[in-house]
Amino acid sequence: QVQLVEAGGGSLQVGGSLRLSCVSSGYIDSSYCMAWFRQAPGKEREGVARIDPDGITNYLDSVKGRFTISQDNAKNTLYLQMNSLKSEDSAMYYCAAERRESGGYCGDDHDEYSFWGQGTQVTVSS
Repeated sequence: QVQLVEAGGGSLQVGGSLRLSCVSSGYIDSSYCMAWFRQAPGKEREGVARIDPDGITNYLDSVKGRFTISQDNAKNTLYLQMNSLKSEDSAMYYCAAERRESGGYCGDDHDEYSFWGQGTQVTVSS
């Protein structure tokens, strides 16, 4: 049973920074794709950042240069460093994981991920 638990959300002003964390438990090994998604009220869940088993990262265009995804395998923890936050970054942020099969790829759509955390709220106000 894979469990993901996010933390680090909060309320802050435009231009501020936050670091989200996601601790995984259960059978998640180095073959897993790990990603952060977000969902604002009335909007689709969108992929924000992804890190592949080989360390390759990918970002939503609107967060490039501001957000950084990383992981500490020794601590089973995924991070999302968010800088220069904008009001449009306000959303519930979710950690997700999916095992990548041999020869496969890591996706960016929410329906390509099987394991999800409960989410952590980020609210950015001006």
